[in-house]
Amino acid sequence: MAPKHVAPARRMYAEELLRLREESGMSLSQLSEAARFDRSYLNKLERGERLGDLETAKRLDDVYGTRRSLQNLWKLAKDDVYLGRYQRYMDLEERASVIQKYMAQYLPGLLQTEEYARELLWSTPHHVDEEDALEEQLALRMSRQAILRNGDSPAHLRIVLDEGVFRRPLQDREAWQRQLDRLLEDAELPNVTLHVLRFEAGVHDLLGGSLTILWLPDGTSAAYLESAKSGEVIEEPDEVEQLKLSYDRLRDLALSPEDSLEFIRSLLKDGKRS
Repeated sequence: MAPKHVAPARRMYAEELLRLREESGMSLSQLSEAARFDRSYLNKLERGERLGDLETAKRLDDVYGTRRSLQNLWKLAKDDVYLGRYQRYMDLEERASVIQKYMAQYLPGLLQTEEYARELLWSTPHHVDEEDALEEQLALRMSRQAILRNGDSPAHLRIVLDEGVFRRPLQDREAWQRQLDRLLEDAELPNVTLHVLRFEAGVHDLLGGSLTILWLPDGTSAAYLESAKSGEVIEEPDEVEQLKLSYDRLRDLALSPEDSLEFIRSLLKDGKRS
């Protein structure tokens, strides 16, 4: 049974998982074998100690024959992980048809390998008893990437990556090579366009932060300004328009998509030679 301090939607998801297993007559060990998940992981899901990811909910829907019931509950439960303005950003990102980004210091979650995301998340000072929470954030970050491969209507991503992103590699050189390979693969998607902003472009008005512009199907748009430890959703039309101009200016200063990919390939070659 999920503890009472667990948020309502999340507790509902955990209790439904437990109910379905008990009604099926399966033990945790049997469910582990059927769903191909670790028994302790499934136990934490049923106790509300872990949320897991969308793929977990999908696989359990398959096991229990519940169509998309658990996936829909999971989507409600994941909202409990995000608070305040960041939750508003997540709602907007999920609805967006076009996403424009400028990232100054690190790769966006939509393009991170699990290795990159793990090193970034675990760089936050934390205690051992917070490891499960970090694992949960990792799973949710990976699940968000589905919006780029969402069947017939994936979001279009237009991204400008500052050169500084590439000057902070992972500690594991091979993991960094895999991340660069992943960028090249993602850039081949018809809905992804990638630019690199070289240091030679000079100063600009977004130095020190990152920007996301979200274009919504109803014709409206919103912006998200982010620093290392905070973020702000902006929905006032005049302010959003001004930030669009800032993004356009950076895109104009950046390398072309072809030259940007060649820049990444050169980093890969240099890494393999060293």
